[in-house]
Amino acid sequence: MSATQKLKIGLIGGGPGSFIGAIHLNGALMDGMFELVAGAFSSNPEKSIQRGKELMLDPTRVYANYDDMFAKELGLPESERMDVVVIVTPNNLHFDPTVKALNAGFHVALDKPLTLNYTEAKELYHVVKASDRRFLLTHTYSGYPMIKQAKQMITEGQIGKVRKVYVEYPQGWLWKLLESENNKQAEWRTDPKRNGLAGCMGDIGTHAFHLAEYVSGEKVAAICADLYIKLDGRPIDDDGVVLMRFENGASGVLTASQTDTGAENNLRIRIYGEKGGLEWQQELNNTLIARWPEAPDQIFRAGSAYLGSLANENTRTPAGHPEGYVEAFANLYRNFARCIYADRAGETPKPEWEDYPGIEDGIRGMAFIDHVLKSNESDIKWTPFEVEK
Repeated sequence: MSATQKLKIGLIGGGPGSFIGAIHLNGALMDGMFELVAGAFSSNPEKSIQRGKELMLDPTRVYANYDDMFAKELGLPESERMDVVVIVTPNNLHFDPTVKALNAGFHVALDKPLTLNYTEAKELYHVVKASDRRFLLTHTYSGYPMIKQAKQMITEGQIGKVRKVYVEYPQGWLWKLLESENNKQAEWRTDPKRNGLAGCMGDIGTHAFHLAEYVSGEKVAAICADLYIKLDGRPIDDDGVVLMRFENGASGVLTASQTDTGAENNLRIRIYGEKGGLEWQQELNNTLIARWPEAPDQIFRAGSAYLGSLANENTRTPAGHPEGYVEAFANLYRNFARCIYADRAGETPKPEWEDYPGIEDGIRGMAFIDHVLKSNESDIKWTPFEVEK
């Protein structure tokens, strides 16, 4: 396989009407490094065929299930078969296809969270570590240029030692029982068998947790969680608050809700250190604000020449031209592809390229879910945060 040939994608999930499947494809295909060649798009073979037609795929490479896809793709010449498996299924269908894809020699890009539960996560962790294939977990928000600018500024010590982290993710889309109104997304995301035992905290709380650790550069050492079910009849949490203690002594507050009526997706993070603070929010994602105790606030803008290497490496347009959610996905996929190309060429990837979420982020996210659930059920104020591997 040539180091310059497009990487071929086989997609699992993303059937007709899928929101996240289309987003993944738009992001992956943006830079011309990937092409879609195969798919098992739905557990319903007819829907899989329908989606294959919509995407204008060779009908012989539209499969009824992922086991069939793996077997038949491996039977093709190496120059024709898929290289990367992209998995965009409900959480209960993350573990099995990921393990089988890696064992078959395919690279894997997986929508978060890592697995249905912590037990699966620990097993998958060792599978990924034993594999020589690349693994991407799409914690999208770490792909935003100004998030990467904030991370680099903190790493370089510009705000000093981190003292406080606030991260909040308000949504309002589950303000009523949409799961009882034939809403497919609401049905599986509020179903413990398909989503996992944590609802809101498993879905968007893990994004907030990942962002807190990614940007601050600090690891959570202990948590205290309080979860809520705001709507009667919903079996898993749709709102919650988590207090965090970091290994360096910093404190943190994480809030997430899917019942903040009228809220959209304004994920927001504020980090304060000994010398200053940084603030970013998704609805103004091209802006990063730095706050200083003895100087005016600074406004950093995406696309500007004064930004650091992490932001510049993940910026596509000049300042003033908005970039957003799809481009954040594209940044993750582009870095992922660049690393695969470098591996094939026997070269060392640039550090900026390897800055994408992987298995370590994945297992910490699942540990977060597990400890949040335990803390919520416990009368003990603080629950030690331990990662088992």
